[in-house]
Amino acid sequence: MVTSDSHRHIGVLPAWPYYGCPPINADTTARATIAELIADLDAEGTERALVLPNYGVPIATAAFELNKLAVEAGQKHDRIASGLWVSPKPADAQLNAQALSLAGEAGVRALKTSFLLGGNPTDPECTPQLDEIFGAAKTHDLVVHVHTSPGGASDIDNVGQLVEKYGDEVKIHLVHLGGGMSGHMKLIGGRLFDWIAAGKKVYTDTSWTIGFAPRWLVQEIERRGFGEDRILFASDAPWGDHEGELARMNAAVKDTELGRLFLRDNFAALYHA
Repeated sequence: MVTSDSHRHIGVLPAWPYYGCPPINADTTARATIAELIADLDAEGTERALVLPNYGVPIATAAFELNKLAVEAGQKHDRIASGLWVSPKPADAQLNAQALSLAGEAGVRALKTSFLLGGNPTDPECTPQLDEIFGAAKTHDLVVHVHTSPGGASDIDNVGQLVEKYGDEVKIHLVHLGGGMSGHMKLIGGRLFDWIAAGKKVYTDTSWTIGFAPRWLVQEIERRGFGEDRILFASDAPWGDHEGELARMNAAVKDTELGRLFLRDNFAALYHA
């Protein structure tokens, strides 16, 4: 089946001493050029992709400087939808303004933010930048793409407050199905479906999921009778493994209508690609 990838990155980051290690580049398949990215898509059989600036080092400019490369990728290839990196941190206000000036560029379909590098959805000091981000998304009909992971500022208990505050008017893509065991259980166990039933414009993907989660998610969608239009396939390459992510998704959906939706059609509907 032809697939679309709702979450992958472009750009090479500087080495960084994570967790007290010597400086390393753990994302070994990071791609510096559009040609390399397209070659990966071809090798995988990926028809379309949302391409976001690579991020993950605590250098404010590192991801922001990749925004133009992501936009260029989307404008050169109609199989690519572009995302812009934006930050919730007040210290990044000027960089955000520069990034958001590109929000109306052809091919831009998303704004990517994360609290891994600082900030918190519940911190009033982050509210002005979050209002700017979600305001720009509403104006330009963009999706806000938000990282989730268990514990800390990126926990679904925190990130979920963005859905509560902005999700009536702005489409929000919660990456990694809520993040880890706790996030999966909270989302699949009810929160995702409660938000959908309440009219929130919330979506998620199965990248980085623990093995049981995609199968349970499929069972809950079938049991409840809705939610099939809110789930997307994603690799998170180079931080994720495309081959492994695709195998896990295929094991969950088999050769079914849900497979077509998750692997292709929901991407086209959400990212207009």
